[in-house]
Amino acid sequence: MHYPTWTRAVYHDGSALYLQPSQPYTLGQTLTVRLRSSLDAPISQAFIRLCPDGEQTFVLMQPAERTATEQWWQGQITLSMPRTGYRFWLMTEHGGWWLSAAGMQRSTPTDATDFKLLADYHAPTWVHSAVFYQIFPDRFCDGEPSNNVIAGEYNVYGVPAIARQWGETPQKATGGVEFFGGDLQGISQKLDYLDQLGINALYLTPIFTAPSNHKYDTADYLQIDAHFGGEAALVELRQASQRYQMKLMLDIVLNHCGYTHHWFTAAQADANAPSADYFSWIEHPNEYESWLGHRSLPKLNYASQGLRHAIYGDEQSIVRHWLRQPYAIDGWRIDVANMLARQGPSQLGHKIGRALRRAVKAEAPEAYLLGEHFYDGSNHLQGDELDASMNYRGFTFPTLQWLVGFDMASVWNLAWEDRALLPSEALGEQWLAFLAVIPWQIALQQFNLLDSHDTPRLLTIVGGNRALHQVAVTLQMSFPGVPCIYYGDEIGLQGGGDPYCRGCMPWDAQAWDHELLGFYRRLIALRRNSSALSVGGFQLLLAEGDTVAFVRRSADECLLIVAQRAATNIPSIPMLATGLADGTVFAQVDEASEITIEAGGLQLPQTGIGASIWRMK
Repeated sequence: MHYPTWTRAVYHDGSALYLQPSQPYTLGQTLTVRLRSSLDAPISQAFIRLCPDGEQTFVLMQPAERTATEQWWQGQITLSMPRTGYRFWLMTEHGGWWLSAAGMQRSTPTDATDFKLLADYHAPTWVHSAVFYQIFPDRFCDGEPSNNVIAGEYNVYGVPAIARQWGETPQKATGGVEFFGGDLQGISQKLDYLDQLGINALYLTPIFTAPSNHKYDTADYLQIDAHFGGEAALVELRQASQRYQMKLMLDIVLNHCGYTHHWFTAAQADANAPSADYFSWIEHPNEYESWLGHRSLPKLNYASQGLRHAIYGDEQSIVRHWLRQPYAIDGWRIDVANMLARQGPSQLGHKIGRALRRAVKAEAPEAYLLGEHFYDGSNHLQGDELDASMNYRGFTFPTLQWLVGFDMASVWNLAWEDRALLPSEALGEQWLAFLAVIPWQIALQQFNLLDSHDTPRLLTIVGGNRALHQVAVTLQMSFPGVPCIYYGDEIGLQGGGDPYCRGCMPWDAQAWDHELLGFYRRLIALRRNSSALSVGGFQLLLAEGDTVAFVRRSADECLLIVAQRAATNIPSIPMLATGLADGTVFAQVDEASEITIEAGGLQLPQTGIGASIWRMK
C-alpha cells in the first residue's frame, strides 16, 4: 500500500525525547507522552490508545509546541500495570491512522507491536554505557602454568586429555578435549590491556568444574575449575576487575549438566536418590533425555521441585551463591535459554524464567540477566523474565547477511543455506520488526554481538575485508543495545567455525593489526561517551541499494550513521522524517568533513565501502 508522504514524518519512540520524565518508571506514576509530526500532516485529533486491565481507553492529546518544521502533540497517562502497552490513533479528514512501534498503518495493528512501558522494573542501567568483551578462558591468557592440564591427566568422554602449546591451531577431531592453559589468573593479568581498549564489562564462558575445555558440561555448579585457578582466582579477578571498574558476567548452563555431575551419577546409581527426579528417564539408568541427543549432557527436569530449589529457589541456591560476596558477579548469561525447562508436554520455560528472574533480582537488583537465543526471543523479553537476549536474529544475522551473505545454516551444516546478500530493505524490516515487539527499555539492553565461540570470527566471515569488518563494527557500536567484542577481533584474529574460532589470543604485539586496534579504541570511546548511542532513540532513514542510514538522538546529541556495503553511489538521505530543517549541519566524527541538509536531504561524499558517523552541530 502506498502511504502519503506526511506519514513518514509522524514519529514516537520510547526515548526520553518522547516520554517525560524519563525512566525508571513506577506504578501509579503519571507520564507525559509526546508525538512529533510534520507541519503538513493533516491531523485534526490525536489520541493515545491504552488497554488497562484488558479494556481499551483513549486519551486525547493536545497540540504542543510548533516549530518551523514540526508540530508536537502530548497527553498524559498513568501507569497502572507493570507493563503498559500504548499506541496512537490519529484522525484526519481522509480517515484514521494508527501509529505503533511497527510504524504508521491504516489497518488496526496487533497489540504485539504496541509501544511498551515497564513500571517497577529492576533494570541494570549500567549496561547502557557498557562495552562487553567475551573471553573463552582456556584460550585468552595462561597466567599460571602450574594449574595447566597435563596430557593424559584424566579422560574426557573416554579420550585422554590433550595438552597443547600456546598458539597451536585447535583441531576439529579433538576440539573439546585439548587444553591450552588459559585461566582466570591470565585474565586478571590482562585487565590493563582491556582497560586501554575501553572495555568495562567482561563476559566469560563457563568456568565451573567440568571435564571439557569449554565447560558447558558442568560437573559442579558450586566450584570453579581448578585448571582455571579455582575460587581463589575468581576472587582475585573480581577484586581486580572492580579496581578497573569493570563489570563481570558469568555463563551458566541450566538447561542440562554434564554426565559427570554428582546429581546425575547419584541418580544413575539409585533410582530413589534425592536427585533422581532432576532428570527425565526414558528407562533407568541408561536411557534419558539429553541436550539434542548428546548423552554426555543429560537435560534437567524442572518439574522437579528439588531441582528448582537447588538452582534458584533456596537462599543458598546456585544462582544466588555467585551473586554474593566475595564473588559478587554482575550478571548471568543463561546458556540455550530458548530450551530451558521445555520438554515435550512439559512447557515450563516462562514459569521458570519468571522465577529465576525473581531470585536473581532479589539477590542483586542491578544484575544483568542475559539469555542465549538464536531465534526470536521476544516472548522472554517483556519485563518479567530476561533483561536481554543475545541479539542474533534482531541484529547479528541480518547485518552479516546484508554485508556478505553470511548464513548460520553454513555453520549448522543445513542444506538450505542462503548465501544471497540480504536486500537493504529487508535488513531494515528485520531490524525494526525485532525492535517493535519488545519494550524500548529492553531494546537498550539487548546484547549485540557479531561473532562468538559458536560462530566463525568476524574477519573470517567478511573474507578478510578490513573495510567490511569496520562497517560491521560501526553498526554494532551504534545500534540500540549493548555491544560485545569477541576476544581478539580487535587485533585481527581469524578463524572458522568451532574449534577454529577458539584460537589462542596472541600476546606478541608484533602479530597484531594495530590500525584495526586503534579503530576499535576510537569507536569504543565514542560509544561509551555518547548519550545518543547509549540511551538515544533510533530512527531508520534509508535502507536501499547498498546503503543503510539511521539517526540516534538523545536530548543533547543527534548522530547520523551511514553504512555502505559496496562502492556504489550513496543516495541522498531523506531527512524530512527527522523534523530537522534545511541548513542543519552535520560534522563527521573524528574528521573535518561537514554536510548540510538541503531540500530535505543529505548528500554524502562517495567513499566506497565504509561507515561514517556524523554529529549534528
